[in-house]
Amino acid sequence: MLFKPHFVLNLAVTILTLMVCFWLSLLRIPGLELFGVTPNWVLIWLVTWSIRRTLLQAVIGGLTCGLILDGLTRTQPSHILPLIVVAVLTVIIYKRIIKKIQEDFISVALIVFGMAIIVEIIRSLQIQVFGYFNLEQLWLHQQQVGLSTAILSSLWAPVIYLPLSRWWALMEPSNQLKS
Repeated sequence: MLFKPHFVLNLAVTILTLMVCFWLSLLRIPGLELFGVTPNWVLIWLVTWSIRRTLLQAVIGGLTCGLILDGLTRTQPSHILPLIVVAVLTVIIYKRIIKKIQEDFISVALIVFGMAIIVEIIRSLQIQVFGYFNLEQLWLHQQQVGLSTAILSSLWAPVIYLPLSRWWALMEPSNQLKS
């Protein structure tokens, strides 16, 4: 047998949760908005994914998420660069700081908060490069968007993080019965 059943199930759950996060990113659910901004569900999923992965796996996750988001939305500014940066920084922060303290949903929420700000800064820089001329208005708008996204995303991070981190911990080879 090429794939073990738990591998296929884990892959299905991972892809399904990512697709749900993409779907949620495209929806405007009443009560989840702050100043017209919703949580960055894909960012939350990517941080959750990157925490327990190698740098290469995290970069591939960021690249994949960025390509899919660019395919679903406007490609300018691109989602690829900010999400790759988020994946890399998450791995570095987790391996150097959080792993030594303790991983919990509060530390993940703090990482998500910071990464949401970083995503909006990178997107602002991309907009500026593409010729947006009213820079003062751009930065004021992006500050509001960045802070709103960071607050909402960090508050909703445990909803994605807790079930997925438990699932992936359960699916680790060390927790599997030998078959």
